[in-house]
Amino acid sequence: MKYVDEYRDARLVRTLARAIRETVQHPWTIMEICGGQTHAIVRFGLDRLLPPEISLIHGPGCPVCVTPISAIDAAIRLASLPHVTLCSFGDMLRVPGSADDLLGVKARGGDIRTMYSPLEALKLAQTMPSREIVVFAVGFETTAPAHAMLVLEAQRAGLTNLSLIVAHVRVPPAIKAILASPENRVQGFLAAGHVCTVMGYEEYEELVRTFRVPIVVTGFEPVDILEGVLMLVRQLEAGEASVHNQYARSVDRAGNRKAQHLVDTVFELGPQHWRGIGELPSSGLRLKPRFAHFDALQRFAASLHPSAATVHEKSECYSGLVLQGRLKPHECPSFAARCTPDHPLGAPMVSSEGACAAYYRYRPPTSSAARP
Repeated sequence: MKYVDEYRDARLVRTLARAIRETVQHPWTIMEICGGQTHAIVRFGLDRLLPPEISLIHGPGCPVCVTPISAIDAAIRLASLPHVTLCSFGDMLRVPGSADDLLGVKARGGDIRTMYSPLEALKLAQTMPSREIVVFAVGFETTAPAHAMLVLEAQRAGLTNLSLIVAHVRVPPAIKAILASPENRVQGFLAAGHVCTVMGYEEYEELVRTFRVPIVVTGFEPVDILEGVLMLVRQLEAGEASVHNQYARSVDRAGNRKAQHLVDTVFELGPQHWRGIGELPSSGLRLKPRFAHFDALQRFAASLHPSAATVHEKSECYSGLVLQGRLKPHECPSFAARCTPDHPLGAPMVSSEGACAAYYRYRPPTSSAARP
């Protein structure tokens, strides 16, 4: 395991941890809403540096993990068609659908391309006019602008062989659902800095006013995360609730207006089913009617088997509880036994931002490493 002393700013990390210990007087439960933050916390043992009064729990900060099974099944079905080329981020290939995954389709000869930018699909559609290019559009608000740009560029180029499976999700409705739950125990949130770089944090201000729970927009380095925790603890101990911005080097209140305009031009809000969690209102994006001809689910409706959005995880998979912060990965009875990266029961074990993958990599059950 890579502990905090191997981090380049280890001294500053320990200074921040000491400041938190000196500030905290009461027990507090804090949730991070970012898979990258989760991996940094587990990788560097940041939670083990904190006093016992601070409990860090992991939220639904992995967009790949919450992509509904129905969308994955649709991608698998389309990728299996002989005239279709499916473009996807690499994270999606190992995520299990109801009976298969995209990597299995690729192994059987399906034309699946790993993309690093959605605009790569535009070139494919232009150079392979006889094939249908389908883009699996997954992610939080961070990847939505690039998919919106793809649609606008395809429209401008008059392409008729490109379409998208849209499975974008939005963070604020997920935070609202957690806070509104009668089982909620979260008293403060570390918000995802990359999402707020695009969207700003005006939406979070309404959540804070409604629920009186502080939120700190936070970066991804260990120093960022512990500074975010310290900013939360100071608010909690003072009985305050505001949105603070730790990640000011990248985020401002308004966000990136040009990126937001792209998203608003192409997409509209709609309900979305979150894998392991359920349907959340206004938590997803869908193509506006004037761009409906880019909707792969409509274009290939005759080739898709009816698949309800309420398809559930395997009964032995507890990823829904993990994604809601109600269970730590190592507390799942299947963790590292029936569920491993080679044979995952759920998405959090194979996504690079999944909490289960972080624990499996950095805190396997056989680990006897000392406190950092």
